[in-house]
Amino acid sequence: MKQLLSAWFGGLIFAIGLGLSGMTDANKVIGFLNLAGDWDPSLAFVMIGAIGVHLGFYKWVLKRETPLFSAQFHIPTRQDVDPKLLGGAALFGVGWGMGGFCPGPGLVSSAGLGTSALVFTGSMLLGMVLHGGLKHLLEPKEQEGKSTC
Repeated sequence: MKQLLSAWFGGLIFAIGLGLSGMTDANKVIGFLNLAGDWDPSLAFVMIGAIGVHLGFYKWVLKRETPLFSAQFHIPTRQDVDPKLLGGAALFGVGWGMGGFCPGPGLVSSAGLGTSALVFTGSMLLGMVLHGGLKHLLEPKEQEGKSTC
């Protein structure tokens, strides 16, 4: 239960931050991606702020023996760059550029029931379901059952 409350509280803070920074507006994101036109750097400042806060907390939290709501830390150890990672990153970028949303802002914007946010979020969820159904075709046999963290 503590993990669920922690996730809920973190998601709430994230959503409020997205709203306050204006990042739920697809036009701001598209303005950031439009380097050839009327470029809007505000997303860069939001990202830099988020990274700075994360780095501070990350260093502080890792000084603990264990996390608050788990018996151990689950920190990813993979550092390889493979075709699946590059392909996924490219598809993420195309979806982000076309829709003007990435997953978090898309979900938050969907709460306003805007058509573009709902279409984006619905398409994202459909893609997740399709990936889950096709996952066995995409992963090599030796990776089955192994954690990538």
